Amino acid sequence: MTLTIKNLTKTYPNGVKALDHLDLTIGTGMFGLLGPNGAGKSSLMRTIATLQHPDEGEITFGDINVLQDKMGLRRVLGYLPQEFGVYPNISAKNLLDYFARLKGVSNTKEREDIVTEVLRVTNLYEVRNKSVSGYSGGMKQRFGIAQLLLNKPRLIIVDEPTAGLDPAERNRFLNVLREIGTNNTVIFSTHIVDDVKELCTDMAILNGGRILQHKTPKQATTDLQGKIWNKKIDREKFEEYDKQYQVLSSSFNEDNEFFIRIYADENPGNGFETAKAQLEDVYFTALKNDKA
Repeated sequence: MTLTIKNLTKTYPNGVKALDHLDLTIGTGMFGLLGPNGAGKSSLMRTIATLQHPDEGEITFGDINVLQDKMGLRRVLGYLPQEFGVYPNISAKNLLDYFARLKGVSNTKEREDIVTEVLRVTNLYEVRNKSVSGYSGGMKQRFGIAQLLLNKPRLIIVDEPTAGLDPAERNRFLNVLREIGTNNTVIFSTHIVDDVKELCTDMAILNGGRILQHKTPKQATTDLQGKIWNKKIDREKFEEYDKQYQVLSSSFNEDNEFFIRIYADENPGNGFETAKAQLEDVYFTALKNDKA
């Protein structure tokens, strides 16, 4: 099923335009919505999830008119916000059983089967009898995925899910998303480029409530090949180079040498060498061009 968004606009009472005539089409699979903090990602996720109404625009998911049939969308929606509450001192198994009841799964055997299934999918089955309050941050995020899978959603939204997770927890969480993303439409909102690079087959870059670019990660990096250059410089000269070139990023290598990466359509000379374009370059180029 395809999610189609047309002319979506949202301005908050304080005057902040969170969504600015946004158009986007998202198909089946893992879709990365990449943007800095404050770009409008959470506003878009909340609007798609029917938690807030836009000032203008249309959203359809398959044959569901989302803004006119909110309950129709909610029946096939799984949503994991940036922060979600859980009940302390209740085991994951019992809490999921409770959530399944709330979602209308009244048959005891059916409920038991689906709770077992989502615990296994999220690799929480071995700790099913442990209180969720005692889970690590990554386990709580996977529990969040487990609860949204109870109604077998076709559209899944996860908003900044890996923020604050250690590397091992992040990998486990991403593996869970890979498994559920094969046959569903999964929107993965993040400001972490590596999450999109490792997980998503399609992506868009959002800033200021507008889509700056919508391409597959592979196509986006291919389009930048031959336009990314790097050079070792003295750290003290960074501002000088930053004024003269479109500097995308800077870093030290293992020998404590300072390098900058720039975008230029043609060889800038002055000692710059061509570099293989990475998804980080795509992201920073889009943001730099948006500010220009």
